[in-house]
Amino acid sequence: MTRAARSVASPRVVSIEDFRPIARRRIPQSVFDYLDGGAEGEVTLRENCRIFNDVTFRPRHAVALADCSLCTTVLGFKLSLPFLLAPVGYSRLMHPGGEVVAARAAGRAGTGYILSTISGHKLEDVKAGSSGPVFYQLYLMGGRGAAEGAIERARVAGFSALFVTIDTPVSGIRERDFRNGMKELVSGGALEKIPYLPQILSRPGWLFSFLRDGGVPPLPNVVVPGKGPMPLIDVATALAESAVTWADLRWIREIWKGPIVIKGVLTADDALRSIDEGAAAISVSNHGGRQLDGVPASLRVLPEVVEAVKGRIEILMDGGIRRGTDIAKAIAMGARAVLCGRAYAYGLAAAGEAGVDRAIDILRVDLDRTLRLLGCPSVEALDRSYVNVPKSWEGN
Repeated sequence: MTRAARSVASPRVVSIEDFRPIARRRIPQSVFDYLDGGAEGEVTLRENCRIFNDVTFRPRHAVALADCSLCTTVLGFKLSLPFLLAPVGYSRLMHPGGEVVAARAAGRAGTGYILSTISGHKLEDVKAGSSGPVFYQLYLMGGRGAAEGAIERARVAGFSALFVTIDTPVSGIRERDFRNGMKELVSGGALEKIPYLPQILSRPGWLFSFLRDGGVPPLPNVVVPGKGPMPLIDVATALAESAVTWADLRWIREIWKGPIVIKGVLTADDALRSIDEGAAAISVSNHGGRQLDGVPASLRVLPEVVEAVKGRIEILMDGGIRRGTDIAKAIAMGARAVLCGRAYAYGLAAAGEAGVDRAIDILRVDLDRTLRLLGCPSVEALDRSYVNVPKSWEGN
């Protein structure tokens, strides 16, 4: 067992929060803040986690349960767990195995993995490494030609669904990235890196792995016709030039015959428009608090979306998931399953594949214990009768 694996296997690592200091010690400050931070004042980032405190449980006591089932079905796929690993851009910066090992860990656990367009590994390699369903999250970076090429590659590789993100007409301003030299780390010249060398040199293990991995290669899944793979430095500009519109859903549907999930829904209006555009599911999401600061926490708008959709399509939710209790509350309030991003990315940054395995296991055990304490036999039996939701949340 490697030193990193031993660190996350320690009895002291009992929650997702316990990964944060380990990850902070292993990777440079700029990379940690890229993972940990949010937009502007990080109000929405904090609220995503805090809001779960406003929902309380209504347990059924004196209930004998021989077993609790954590299984559910998402987009027709039977999953062993009601949480999927969300797209986390350029996970390869956190650990050389990046998206490949995260997808492998998800498949081993019997759940799904969603690959970001902004991936450090080829989508074919990510899919080949996982035994479970793998989905592709789509930005239109590089223009329609680049997107069509990626969609076709995803189809040939056997990806199961397309997650189209609609909340990124421009990249949110993540102030920590500017303060800590994230741009200089991934694309700056030698002189530009000098002010940030102390934080990099103080993480020799990460630096050795980073250099052995070849530094920062271009984005292998954003291949611009006539130009080749897009450099990571061009991401912000490319996002601003290729915002997704509802009209784009029409040509995307023409070339992608599988399920489409609309990610970034925060209102009933957008949920209903997603149905009109043929979506198989939506993900209630504020991009982990990394885009427009000051929007509501995802859990806060879940009742509005559930009421509007009325069961016509599946509803997923992401944002602030750190515990099994969070998962149970979101599902009881109407989500089919949740997406976890930082929850596993902290583990990836702390200890690579072993860290992702451990993060998944923590959430699994936590959720199983929560169901038993609730007196609920299965994830699929969770409903509003198991939670108290503030009355002020209703009817919005």
